[in-house]
Amino acid sequence: MPSLPPRLAVFDMDGTLIDSLPDLTACACRLLRHYGLPPVTPDTVRPMVGDGVGMLVRRLLAHAGEPARSIDADEAVSRYMADYTPHSTDLSHPFTGTRATLASLKGAGWKLAVCTNKPVAAARHILQVMELDQWFDAVGGGDSFAVRKPDPRHLLGTIEMAGGVPDRAIMVGDHHNDIAAAMGAHVRGIFARWGYGAPDMEAGATVGADSISEIPHIARELIPD
Repeated sequence: MPSLPPRLAVFDMDGTLIDSLPDLTACACRLLRHYGLPPVTPDTVRPMVGDGVGMLVRRLLAHAGEPARSIDADEAVSRYMADYTPHSTDLSHPFTGTRATLASLKGAGWKLAVCTNKPVAAARHILQVMELDQWFDAVGGGDSFAVRKPDPRHLLGTIEMAGGVPDRAIMVGDHHNDIAAAMGAHVRGIFARWGYGAPDMEAGATVGADSISEIPHIARELIPD
């Protein structure tokens, strides 16, 4: 009897594995200061996260209003990325329980992957500095494919890279993009309530979790073996 494909847990990054809001906000403030604009707070940045750097920067400029109207958005995105990558781990850290969760899943035979709208080079850098890279079989960044979340092909491509199959995979994320990608890929979706997403973003998820420490138990319930 042929063996089943491996079980695969795919994680979003910002707001799911890592509390990256402090560095995202600090970089946003440095960018705005460069253009002579007032700084922003983490509470302002939190709902802007999840659609990639380009959208984050454009939302920052839109928030600044009329004084930012003449700023070249593409230049601002490039400036943000040049600053963010080397400072992406200054203040950020994995959520409590992240390492134990990854170790538990690996110990139970799961493959692990990251599917993030963050550029893949930045994602890999953060995982390496935080010593999380050892756990992951694949990293699908926002520029790894021609599409990105919420397009399910981003998740499907990441699953394929990790050697998994959709019906033996779960997607864990804190944003509607994660849940939409999971739904479109016919993958079980777990909404990360501990992250940055508003509660209504849980709509469509298979189940919600209050902390990352719950994921091994929920994963085992969703795909027993």
